[in-house]
Amino acid sequence: MAGPIQQLSESTVIRSLRRFRDRYFPTSGKVNNDDDDNVGMDDEESQPCYLDSLPVDVHFLIMTFLSPADICRLGATSQYWRAMVRDPLLWRFFLLRDMPYWPSIDHLTMPQLELLDSPLVSENEILDDTEEEGDQRMESKLDYMAEYLKGCPSCRQKWLPSRPTYKVVTSFLQSLVPSSEPRYAMFGPGMEKLDVSLVTRLMRAPDVLPVSGTPHRQINGIGSGISYMFKNQHKFNILALYSTNRAERERARVEQQSISSKLFTFEGSDDSGYPVYSPAPHVQQVCQVVDGFIYVANAEPGRGEEEGESEAAQIRAVLSSIWGSTSRPLLVLSCVSREETEGASTTSLHASASRNRTRCRTACVDMAKRLGLPQLANPWMVQDTVAESLSGLLDGISWLLRCSGVKL
Repeated sequence: MAGPIQQLSESTVIRSLRRFRDRYFPTSGKVNNDDDDNVGMDDEESQPCYLDSLPVDVHFLIMTFLSPADICRLGATSQYWRAMVRDPLLWRFFLLRDMPYWPSIDHLTMPQLELLDSPLVSENEILDDTEEEGDQRMESKLDYMAEYLKGCPSCRQKWLPSRPTYKVVTSFLQSLVPSSEPRYAMFGPGMEKLDVSLVTRLMRAPDVLPVSGTPHRQINGIGSGISYMFKNQHKFNILALYSTNRAERERARVEQQSISSKLFTFEGSDDSGYPVYSPAPHVQQVCQVVDGFIYVANAEPGRGEEEGESEAAQIRAVLSSIWGSTSRPLLVLSCVSREETEGASTTSLHASASRNRTRCRTACVDMAKRLGLPQLANPWMVQDTVAESLSGLLDGISWLLRCSGVKL
């Protein structure tokens, strides 16, 4: 994220959980082994189990090793655990810990980052001795649990609402009508400034996306692009738009210098001081005929942060309603040249976060904020991608085709 986000320490969460348990469940830390005193008692809450009797810091440690779904199941076991797993500071901790490792994010699952930019709830505010009920405590005005479950890749599909019936019927009827080959314009600094060329790898990876030929539809000054086959069933076309000629691009890449893009014309700044661009005439032709856009962003650390405002302005320029519908999707490939070193990545979120180190790429949520994507009217997605192995690419293309009405 562009601005600093206040981090949340484990001790703060543990202190919050401990104070809450001591207030509303004062007997949970004790186990009564006198069976004679329990005769005739059938209330489960009056007899805490041994798990409930463990110290709160052990409870917290256990929850850090559970998946979001398992934490929710734990909350269904008793009233005590239902209250504990709904602690807002707990989910803020999980959100700050795991969010940098999410491999994708889109317009439906993007967390409200302004919640994380807001000051932490003070201990006096959340743990004061006012006369409030336990459930009222859980109803935080900042619903970090909802934001986490909405954005976490392992549970976002279950969290998102199902499609209305009319949309399901419409999608089925559209699938019966033969559709034309969708076309996408691809541009961005990740195509030109990485050590490994994404476009070259794409053309030489028949096991990932086989090349199906060159279409006959031409655009003056641009050509016809290259067509690919997705899962050997769905053909789509990509038009690559470069900022300048190959010699200038290569020189700028080697010298790590910025070059003036011939795709856009700088028009000045708006009232807020942000740059304003307009597409060059040949780019305008492309914007009017394509079905969506692929923006290749440079996600390598220390690259591109200073150009975020210009990148966001150029994305807004091509997505302008002047050139086409605001329903056209934007896929952002957050690209690095090569995979992280062995042991640097893992599919287990809690295992990733337990290693106290920085990930060697810009996180998807950071990229979305840097490019101003939450402010767009178009559907969008950011997908982690590696140019050398093309990992993540198929997930992004699948989303793009579905947004274009292709029945997968």
